[in-house]
Amino acid sequence: MPEQHPTSPDSRVAPARPHHKLTEDGRALREVLSYSRRGSRFTARQAQAWAAHHEAWVIPDEAVDRPGFSFASCFDSEAPLVVEIGSGAGDATAALAAARPDVNVLAFEVWRPGVADTLWKLEEAGVRNVRLIGVDAQWALEHLLEPGSLAEVWTFFPDPWHKKRHHKRRLVGPGFAHVVAERLEQGGLWRLATDWADYAEQMLEVLDAEPLLTGGVVERWDARPVTRFERKGTDAGRSITDLTYRRV
Repeated sequence: MPEQHPTSPDSRVAPARPHHKLTEDGRALREVLSYSRRGSRFTARQAQAWAAHHEAWVIPDEAVDRPGFSFASCFDSEAPLVVEIGSGAGDATAALAAARPDVNVLAFEVWRPGVADTLWKLEEAGVRNVRLIGVDAQWALEHLLEPGSLAEVWTFFPDPWHKKRHHKRRLVGPGFAHVVAERLEQGGLWRLATDWADYAEQMLEVLDAEPLLTGGVVERWDARPVTRFERKGTDAGRSITDLTYRRV
């Protein structure tokens, strides 16, 4: 039987989220994930921003398990949907969303202090078209977003997992690339950036092999602000590679 989409009226049980999967004998399944959840302690400013805005702008993780849940219902108005995967402390999120009031931005970030940082940056910039969530982005794109539903996807400076034995944890792999490509509308863009040369090479190899995408290395996207992650890379002597792929 084909897997049912969890928002389908015929759906009975939503697919297990990462960390919720079990082996056949009932033991927790050890999964290879592209992220690790870091500390959750807030600074005073982060705590203030969280208290003021999380109810309106942060989608609770458990909300995605409710029957009939949709991300569209979390925004104040209908608009083309942009997904950012790994929004970090929100430097790019706030600036890009402020410059694009005609879209809704759904930002995935598992680092809770980074989410709180993003909240005060959104408030400071007067941005109201961003929602944040901490569930696994790959799982959410596959199970909660329909094919052809995204105008753009942003993946800026994903964790490089630079040790060779950790490369299997890198986000941009063949399976994920296909999921993103299917979720993009025709002509929709996937914008990426990394400061690790071997990861840029891997991205090129993976994305060039995806038949639903066309693109490659491009000049730096002028609208993308310089974030602390980018500064850290350039300060260490690493060059920045920007890539853009289009859904064919």
